[in-house]
Order: sequence, then structure tokens, then C-alpha cells
Amino acid sequence: MPSFLKSLCVGLAVAVFAAGSVAASGAFPPKTVSAGGVVVTVKPLQPSASHWDFDIALNTHTQELSDNLVQSASLVIGGKTIGAVSWLGDPPGGHHRKGVLRFNAVEPQAREFELWIMRPGESAARVLRWH
Repeated sequence: MPSFLKSLCVGLAVAVFAAGSVAASGAFPPKTVSAGGVVVTVKPLQPSASHWDFDIALNTHTQELSDNLVQSASLVIGGKTIGAVSWLGDPPGGHHRKGVLRFNAVEPQAREFELWIMRPGESAARVLRWH
């Protein structure tokens, strides 16, 4: 087999293995949504049998970030809507906030879910989807 084909086969095998490892490990990619001058970045953490945690960062240069994410965020899994139970992170205010938003688990093995965040003064929720 020519060396360039060998290299191509090895490269494809590594890519397939890596993709399978990410799916098998339950890793979910971060998602970002930007609107109204505020960028929200969310990274789901590995779910457990008792809870789901999300790393969340809010960044802006145009307004105070006064969001109460425990009250304004919902997790939608398998048609069920779950409210957040806690926020461990920066308090309301300022232009940059980050922390972990926690929900009680419904289906720890779910592969499809949505996080809805309704920000103050916005007419529609920001919806981040993983599937």
C-alpha cells in the first residue's frame, strides 16, 4: 500500500476512534448564543444520577448582568421541563459572570436536551440544544 494511503487510513482511524470516545464519554460540546449585546456560553458537565450541572458564562459591555439564573433557566429533557435548583458562581451585577447552574436529574443518560434561559428585558428565551 502506498505510504500516502497508509497515512490516510491511520488518520481516518484516529478520527473515528476520537469521535467514538467523545460520544462514549458523554462529553457535550459548549454552545454559545449572542443577542442584545450579551454572549451566553454554556458547557454541560457530565451528568450524574442525582443532578445535571452546566458551566455558564455571561459577557457583555453594554449592561449589568442582573440575571437570576435559578429562576430564569429551564432544562427540557424528554418533554419534561425542570427548573434549576442552585447557582454556584458570581452574584448578579457587573459585565462578566460565570458559575455552575445545577438541575435535579431526570434521565442521566439522555443524549438530547435543551437549556432555556429567559433574560430580563428579552422577549424570547435563548434556547441551546444538544443532540
